[in-house]
Amino acid sequence: MSNKKKVSFKDVVRRDGLTLVDFSAEWCGPCRAMAPILRQVAGKVDDSVKIIKVDVDKNRKLAQKLNIMGVPTFVLYKKGKIVWRQSGMQSAKTLLALFEKYQSPQEVK
Repeated sequence: MSNKKKVSFKDVVRRDGLTLVDFSAEWCGPCRAMAPILRQVAGKVDDSVKIIKVDVDKNRKLAQKLNIMGVPTFVLYKKGKIVWRQSGMQSAKTLLALFEKYQSPQEVK
């Protein structure tokens, strides 16, 4: 039995940093093609950026609630608010530029 505490989707996206959610499906070719790109991006960012994958087939209610119509769809959250959303494959350069744009170190709580 795992001691890992189950964390809700809301809790994950409400964190102080940025959270990129990759809505995907196992049967989706472009989604599988994004995996190495996301690993590359994850290796270039610090702990202020979290990248998570959500399988739309296993999380149908969440996908419906967020009106996810196609996969892959990427949604970038900052402190629980959607700041960017895009369907289709994304380049590492695009994602890294997004993180840079929405990270504001001078922002004070």
